[in-house]
Amino acid sequence: MTAHARFRATIRSLTGIELPDHKVSMIEQRLRRRVAHWKFSDTDQYLSALLRDELPEEELRMVVDLMTTNTTSFFRESEHFDLLRSRVLPDILSRKSNHKPRIKIWSAASSEGAEAYTIAMVLAEAVRTGRRFDWAILGTDISSRMIEKGDQAVYLAEQITTVPAEMAQRYIMMGAVGTSAGKARIVPELRRKVHFREMNLMDATYPIDTDVDAIFLRNILIYFDAPTKAAVVHRVARHLAPGGYLFVGHSESMIVREPGLAQIVPTVFQKALT
Repeated sequence: MTAHARFRATIRSLTGIELPDHKVSMIEQRLRRRVAHWKFSDTDQYLSALLRDELPEEELRMVVDLMTTNTTSFFRESEHFDLLRSRVLPDILSRKSNHKPRIKIWSAASSEGAEAYTIAMVLAEAVRTGRRFDWAILGTDISSRMIEKGDQAVYLAEQITTVPAEMAQRYIMMGAVGTSAGKARIVPELRRKVHFREMNLMDATYPIDTDVDAIFLRNILIYFDAPTKAAVVHRVARHLAPGGYLFVGHSESMIVREPGLAQIVPTVFQKALT
């Protein structure tokens, strides 16, 4: 087996992500700096050394990060956020008896936090327009670098162009001078309610509450093989509260075949109440 093949098998076992033959050029491109850093003549030599544990332990962690990092955009697949506002949130609140109920939402595979902060804007808008509830959002990702970016909540100006203008005015601060120029940061009021944690969806169990009202598991299942897809959905579903909602990406709706989850629209599923 070639060094490339062994490396792809290692990534699959650690992260569940498939890197087929046509991804070789992508692998080469993402590893170019690491190969140069260690002064290897080519990627094969670098991967051979990496897989023989001849490089520091932190190197494999760094490489996994390079292979799994995917940026996202604010309000990506915006229909989901329309549904969250118009149908999902009212339904969840109708089943909570507290005077000021608490809503929990989990952004799995949260990347640099755009999805989590989009959800935060939707919830903040609902409160601003009269809904009475408290809320908290958790974002998880395998990449420690993406978790750090989510915590910082700093984005380039071009990344926030998909945020509706009124929301951008309320929830985003624009830098004007020095190193902040051309950068945007989510306001403190939202940052206080959004937290990020490093977590691998390949783990057998997740350190997540089991009464989450909605889970966004979008555009990550497509990278897994069929058994891994089913296992991840099964594990994630355990953390939904009865009546809770699972959102998947627009190319992933046919993947979800979990008992106890009913499809309410092509990319959104609801857990049985009992």
